[in-house]
Amino acid sequence: MHALSPEALSSYWSANEIATNIVVFMNLVGALLLGFILGYERSYHGRAAGMRTYGLVCVASCAVTVICGYPNSWFGGSALAQQAGTLPITDPTRVIQGIVTGVGFLGAGVIMKEGLNISGLTTAASIWAASVIGILVGIGFYGAAILLTLLSAGCMLYVSRLEAWLPSRHAISVKLCFAPEFMPQEALVRKALLDMGYEVAGGSFSVGYQGRAQEWRFVAVALGQGIGKPLAEMPASLIGLDGVDSFNVAHARN
Repeated sequence: MHALSPEALSSYWSANEIATNIVVFMNLVGALLLGFILGYERSYHGRAAGMRTYGLVCVASCAVTVICGYPNSWFGGSALAQQAGTLPITDPTRVIQGIVTGVGFLGAGVIMKEGLNISGLTTAASIWAASVIGILVGIGFYGAAILLTLLSAGCMLYVSRLEAWLPSRHAISVKLCFAPEFMPQEALVRKALLDMGYEVAGGSFSVGYQGRAQEWRFVAVALGQGIGKPLAEMPASLIGLDGVDSFNVAHARN
C-alpha cells in the first residue's frame, strides 16, 4: 500500500483513530479546566502567571503525555509498519522530549522583566503549546491538534475577560524616595496604603540607600476587587507622606 494511497490516508481518520481522539479530547478539556483553577489562585493574589498561562501549560503538557498511552494509534495506526510486520524504527517520544525542551528555551526569550513588572508569560506558554500542536499533527492526532488549537486560542482570547469578572486583587509596584537623612516609619507607610485600599505583599519589601537618602521598593496588593484606588488617584496621598521626595507607582506582575 502506497503512503499516499486513499487507504493509507483514510487510516488517519479510521474508527479507532476517532475513538482515540475523543479520549484525548476529554483529557485535554479536563486538564485545561484544572489549569484554570490553579491559575486563578495565582491571579487572585496578583501574581504574573494567571489562568491563561497555567491553562496553556497544563493542557499542552497533558497532550504530550496522553499520546504516549496510545502508541498503536500513532501515524494513523502505524498501518504501513503493521502491514510489514514491524514496529516504527524511531521512537517518537525521544523526538518529543527534544522539541519541548528546546522550545521551552525559546519561550523564555520572550519573557521580559522590568523592575517588578513581568510580561510575556502567556506568549511563552502559547509558543510551547504551539510546539505541542505541531507534535500532535506530526504523530497523526489531527483531531486532538485541532482541539488543542481551539482551546489555546480561546484561552488567550477570552480567559482574560473571565479573570476580570472573577474576584481578584490587582497588584502595583511602589517606589518611594525619601529626603536625605530622613528616617521613614514603616507603620505610617503601611497605614497610608491601607487608607488607599492596599496592603504590602509579603516578601516584596526592599530598602536601598543612596546619597544619604533611603529608597523603598515593594509590591502592594489591593484588599479586594474594586477597593484599591486607581493609580491616577494615588499621587495626592503618596506625596503627603512625611519625607517623601519622589515616588513611582506602576502596575506590577502583569
